[in-house]
Amino acid sequence: MGGANQQERLSKTEAARWFLAGFIEGEGSFTVSIKEHPGAKYGFYVDPEFFIYQHRSRRRILELARETFGTGRIYPKPGNPEVLVFAITCRRSLREKVLPFVDKYLLPFTARRRQVELFKAIVLALERKDHHSPAGLARIVEQAYALNPDGKGKERKRPLPEVLGRILRGHTPDPSTPPSAAQAA
Repeated sequence: MGGANQQERLSKTEAARWFLAGFIEGEGSFTVSIKEHPGAKYGFYVDPEFFIYQHRSRRRILELARETFGTGRIYPKPGNPEVLVFAITCRRSLREKVLPFVDKYLLPFTARRRQVELFKAIVLALERKDHHSPAGLARIVEQAYALNPDGKGKERKRPLPEVLGRILRGHTPDPSTPPSAAQAA
């Protein structure tokens, strides 16, 4: 039998990464929260997060994720202790661990390409400190709202025009100016 007939085999580590990528496609979540905070320069801050959910009987899969990424934590889902959550919320870990994994193992095949690319763009914009200007923060917020265009899952607490209006006018609420008028100004 010649070398041309031999099939290439993946290492156990590489096979586990491909398995995890498929698992993330089905059970993973790339989210970006927009949180109001009185101490934030423009009234809001942006919080990107990566999660994988799984029933507690399948904890080993979440441990595989933690081993693969070398970071993250596993905890019971609030309100449903039967479900466990693997979470990476540190922006540096998202940039250094999650994004390279996503580029190699998920982006070439995902059905959620737009969502994953938006998440990646948001993390990178935050790393560049684009959110330190009102226009940069507004762009990031618009991208975050675009992550879930079909309205599946949890709805946003505030409409986009309201958030943008507050960011772009210095975040001080002005009850006499409707958000849409402030945005147009």
